[in-house]
Amino acid sequence: MMMRMIVAGGIPALADDHRAPDQDNPLGYYEFAAAKATQSDSTWLALAKGKVVKLVHVLLPSLPKTHSYRVVMLHRNLDEVVASQHKMLIRSGREGAQLPDATLKNLFAAQMETTRKWLEQQPNFQRLDVHYDRVISDPIGEATRVANFLGIADAAPQMAAAVDQSLYRNRR
Repeated sequence: MMMRMIVAGGIPALADDHRAPDQDNPLGYYEFAAAKATQSDSTWLALAKGKVVKLVHVLLPSLPKTHSYRVVMLHRNLDEVVASQHKMLIRSGREGAQLPDATLKNLFAAQMETTRKWLEQQPNFQRLDVHYDRVISDPIGEATRVANFLGIADAAPQMAAAVDQSLYRNRR
């Protein structure tokens, strides 16, 4: 949802069609496959200037220190994340980690905390924390915060209009 909001605000996404929209994400994934290999190859960053890129939090420390970054850190209830992941794996016929939900939640929480602490020590990173449930309950308020952070304050109404509450299906 956040990627869709930012694109609606006028910042193009660096994305490819590697992962097509599906039942789990009918509006698309906004992913760029090369970004997943950032730890071994960050040359894709040359294509990213002026664009928004979806990146998993654990890859942030792999980004070169020679650039400046603005990170919109989207937080979501971890029960919802785990439920969503289970449903996606079942629908795709794939197996996930054979870990209990509580273990997965603790792992995700620890990763996020490690990333948060790491980001606080990085002078070339600016971070804005955004909570998924607040985006759903107050789209204009959260869109305004994100738009201000990204320097596109006038785009907040378009960003808020991109919030599709019907896609919030794994509520806890």
